[in-house]
Amino acid sequence: MRHLLLALPFALLPVIAHADEHHHHDHHDEHASLGSHEHGVAQLDAALEGTVLEIELRSPAINLLGFEHAANSAEDKRKVADARAQLEQPGRLFGLSAEAGCKLDEARLESPLFAGKGHEHEHEHEHEHEHEHEHEHEHEHEHEQHDAGTHSDVHAHYRYDCSTPDALTGLDLRTLFEAFPGTEKIQAQVIGPNGQQGKLLRAKQAQITF
Repeated sequence: MRHLLLALPFALLPVIAHADEHHHHDHHDEHASLGSHEHGVAQLDAALEGTVLEIELRSPAINLLGFEHAANSAEDKRKVADARAQLEQPGRLFGLSAEAGCKLDEARLESPLFAGKGHEHEHEHEHEHEHEHEHEHEHEHEHEQHDAGTHSDVHAHYRYDCSTPDALTGLDLRTLFEAFPGTEKIQAQVIGPNGQQGKLLRAKQAQITF
């Protein structure tokens, strides 16, 4: 399914641009672009196909931690640990309906600030094209880090198996906004039974349907 997530940023660019026209937006809204490192703005891609739900969240580290430098002090290390603990409970962050019976099959967190402390729960039988994508992403990430200087990002990928996917009508990110108040906006893009759509989410308008 990961090819669906790869296609989302390109397929939904016009959709998100159109949706954002209906919001009051500032200078940063007008110039934000998918995949750019903009403080306060995160990107979420989700795809529901059959019983499988995949979600990817990309965010500048400052949105989640309050800083982007290496965690050296005890306080910074505590903030990193707290953010990891939140990200490792994605069911709460994404407001997944209990009726959908979604079980987390895979969770992967990637960030220079998490170096040496990765938690990966992956099936060994991942498809070869998925591994190729991961290598491509690593190269892209290294390039972004080089260009961005001290900027650091957090990339979270989750895969669920949902026993009753019809009960999963969408995502509700209110808890995510509450957990990470440095996140002001999320550019959400989804593929589901009703096709593709994109929406710019905020704390007071944090739902998107499949």
